[in-house]
Amino acid sequence: MALDLERVRHQFPALTGEAVYLDNPGGTQVAKQCLDRMLNYLIETNANHDGVFQTSRESDATARDSRRAAADFLGARPEEVVIGANMTTLTFHLTRSLAPWVNTGDSLAVTRLDHDANVTPWALLARDRGAEILWVDFHPEDGTLDLASLDRALEKKPKILAFGYASNALGTVNPVADITAKAHAAGAKVFIDAVHYAPHGAIDVAAIGCDFLACSAYKFFGPHLGLLYGKRELLEELSAYKVRPADNHIPFRFETGTPNFEAIAGLLGVMEYLEYVGDHFGEDPGPVTGGEADGKKLKLRRASAAIRAYEKTLTAALYETLRAVPGITIYGITDPARFADRVATFAFRLQNLEPRRIAEELDKDRVYAWSGNYYALEATTRLGVEDKGGMLRVGAVHYNTLEDIERLGRSLARIARI
Repeated sequence: MALDLERVRHQFPALTGEAVYLDNPGGTQVAKQCLDRMLNYLIETNANHDGVFQTSRESDATARDSRRAAADFLGARPEEVVIGANMTTLTFHLTRSLAPWVNTGDSLAVTRLDHDANVTPWALLARDRGAEILWVDFHPEDGTLDLASLDRALEKKPKILAFGYASNALGTVNPVADITAKAHAAGAKVFIDAVHYAPHGAIDVAAIGCDFLACSAYKFFGPHLGLLYGKRELLEELSAYKVRPADNHIPFRFETGTPNFEAIAGLLGVMEYLEYVGDHFGEDPGPVTGGEADGKKLKLRRASAAIRAYEKTLTAALYETLRAVPGITIYGITDPARFADRVATFAFRLQNLEPRRIAEELDKDRVYAWSGNYYALEATTRLGVEDKGGMLRVGAVHYNTLEDIERLGRSLARIARI
């Protein structure tokens, strides 16, 4: 069943105004179920962990339910899901715990297509342990990973390969399962940054086979919160940097300090929103790894399948709208026959206009978009635009409409005449 956009948008209080939100790659709008959960938590069950009194018991119960829901979302087990501030902070925590695995003369591999949160933590780990960073390149002409460059890096037997599920700058979706299998065959552990992919499609860590994967809930309709998946046996092996009285069981020993309980409650609301989408508009997701056929995991997968199907329409419409603007240069995959390998995120330059100027002009029409490098510093440098103000980026998610894209097109046509 196709998404009913009126019913979907009704679940997002921010969408009642005139603004066109195409800034989604930097953070999506928040589902009503998330807001309701957060407000209820702060009014009814606001308490710290592990108390013997009612509000603490209820707070802990909500946190357990949220972790189980997050595990279903990732295709993991609850004890494999670490909750933290955001993907960047969790990645830095993980690299600290992984440091004893890395010795002088070892190597770690990263890609030039990634957000810097999946580059600098590994580069600093390499610096501190006397290891080498190996760079995997991408093809500037279409924004896809250079698999020959990947093979050359893996020939050097890196301890870890870190790469993205989808590029936050160019929208490219990487063949994550194939890359993971290659890396494991070379003896590398695999860390995947799934932040940009999470709002666009289903994540199944069991099917991918990765060792670690991270994402952030504020990129998929929720609060400012991060999730880190780690294989149970690896989390049990790693040492954690924590205070002495803290719970030493996984995954809690990697969660330092008092967590953001209201955001954790909000995360549960996000999963309830996605279950709503799966119940009302879901499509057949195909095999679901490790989940019951009638379980919540299936609802989440059905929601992701419906979202992915609708976003194909948005991707095509965005591309056709952008390519019609005089003087535009679009980066990434531009062959419609290959749009299955990208999400509805496009980066472009328009004539000689500074991308920031374009974003300011779009704002006058209440069309919101990002300019610059969006922390994909290696990508903008490789494309030769970092010293020119980067690129203008627009990104649609499933609550966007074709009219949103038409408004973008009208605004860009006006800006092109400046």
